[in-house]
Amino acid sequence: MSSDLERRLVDSVALQAYLAQALPLADATMPLVIERVRGGHSNETFFITSGTQEFVLRRPPYGPLLPTAHDVGREYRVLSALADTTVPVPRPLLYCDDIQVIGAPFYLMERIPGIAIRDRLPAAFASNIQARAGIGEALIDALAELHLVDWQAVGLEGFGKPYGYLARQLRRWTGQLDASRTRDIPDLDEVTLWLQEHLPESLHATIVHGDYRLDNALLVPEPPARVLAIVDWEMATLGDPLADVGYLLSFWREAGDPPFTLGDASWEITGQPGFSTRAELVQRYMERTQRKVEHIDFYVALAIWKLAILLEGSYKRYLSGTTDDPFFPVLERGVPALAARALSVCNGEMKFL
Repeated sequence: MSSDLERRLVDSVALQAYLAQALPLADATMPLVIERVRGGHSNETFFITSGTQEFVLRRPPYGPLLPTAHDVGREYRVLSALADTTVPVPRPLLYCDDIQVIGAPFYLMERIPGIAIRDRLPAAFASNIQARAGIGEALIDALAELHLVDWQAVGLEGFGKPYGYLARQLRRWTGQLDASRTRDIPDLDEVTLWLQEHLPESLHATIVHGDYRLDNALLVPEPPARVLAIVDWEMATLGDPLADVGYLLSFWREAGDPPFTLGDASWEITGQPGFSTRAELVQRYMERTQRKVEHIDFYVALAIWKLAILLEGSYKRYLSGTTDDPFFPVLERGVPALAARALSVCNGEMKFL
C-alpha cells in the first residue's frame, strides 16, 4: 500500500498479528501483501495475500458515515447464510468487530478467481457476439436462485422486515437524501413524489441483494457465461425481489437508449450487439422463478433514484475531504444526470416489457 489513507484503512502489522491468532496462516511470519481494490466506491475492499493463501477483506470507508450505512457485519451474516445454498457466493472466513485491530469492523472471505466486467468485455466475449447473451442469462439465473432461497430456513429471520419493504425504502432513502444534500436537485425531488404516488403492492418477500448489477458478479472469463460469485452484499436485506430486477435493468443499456455515462465505459457494455434486451431478461426471470413481473418502471426508477441518493452521500464525503476516490468529483454532474434518467423512466421514456 502506498498512500497515507490506505495505511489508515488497514494497519498491516496489526492485521497480521490478529490473523496469526484467528486463522491457520500457512506462514504467520511472512509479511502480508495488501492490495486495495478500486472497483467499487462504497465499502473498501482489499486483496490480502499470505504466501500461497489469498483472501478478500471488506471494511467501511474512512470518515463520517450515514447511520446504518456500510455495515460489514450484515454482509458477513448474509454470506454465511448463503454459503451452503445454490447461490454462488464467496465463502466467509471470519468477522472482527474489534475496531482496535485496523480501526473499523471488517470481515475476511475467500478470493474467487472470477472476473468482474466493468469497462470492457473479456477477450473471449469481445470476439464472440453470440456468446454475449449468455452473460445476461447467467446473471438472471443467479438472481433467481437467490430469490428462491427460503430465508427463514437459512437463518435470516430478523435480518430485515420482509413486508412493507417498498414503503420503508421510500421513507429511508428520502431521509438519506435529506442527510446527503449538498445542493438543490429538482429532478430528484420530482422522482421522489412520483415514487410515492405510484407505490405498488409487494407480493413476495425474499432475500434482496440491493446492488445487483453486472460488475457485482464474478464470471468465468470464457463462454459459456457462468456466475462464480455474487459480491458486494452491503445493501442486502429482506424485501421485494423485483427491487433487484429493477436495479439490474436500470444499468442494462440497449443500443437505442439515449446517451448516458458516469464518466466510464461501464454504462455502454450491454448496448453492444449480442446482449439480451431488458424484455428478454424479464421474461427469463419470470420463467426461472414462476413469478409475474409487474410495475417494472417503478422498480427501475426506484433503483436509479436510490443510486443517485447514495452517490450524493459519496459526493458529500468528497467535499468534506474524507475520501481520495478519483471517481467522486464526477458526481458533481453525475448525480443530477442520474436524477434526470430516473425522471425519464417515470415519464415512460424507457421500455422494459
